[in-house]
Amino acid sequence: MQIRPISNPDIPAITEIYNYYIQHSSATFEELCIDAAIMSKRVGAVVINQPWLVAVQDNVVMGYAYATPWKLRSAYRNTVESTVYVHPEHFKKGIGVALYKQLLEKLKEMKTHAVLGGITLPNAPSVGLHEKLGFVKVAHFKETGFKFGVWQDVGYWQLLLD
Repeated sequence: MQIRPISNPDIPAITEIYNYYIQHSSATFEELCIDAAIMSKRVGAVVINQPWLVAVQDNVVMGYAYATPWKLRSAYRNTVESTVYVHPEHFKKGIGVALYKQLLEKLKEMKTHAVLGGITLPNAPSVGLHEKLGFVKVAHFKETGFKFGVWQDVGYWQLLLD
């Protein structure tokens, strides 16, 4: 498996992965599938200042990870929110861990101070992934989103990089 920066030919594959989560998971609170053009704009907005990585094997995108600014106010400039999605056919193969480790290394190189991971709860696999990498739970917001006909809680995990 290779982990590398995203490129334009990866857009359809990551769009497919993300749309799976929109349709089948509360990991994202987005409710309507998006197309590759929308995903391309989102990627373009991120890669200017933050890393966006893909895990690829035999030219197949198995997952992706990226970071976005936590807030737009200048004092938050060294804090990001991280995101990792793995194709459902590639769960439990260590792809999420590998992507996250590379993402964290890139963020350290960029002098990022704090990384926040938002997790819709309950979600034992995502909590386990974050805690395995040293993240600590710092917040729990009750009934923050409404998806699939139920209120969803959201927790935040934080990792300080320096």
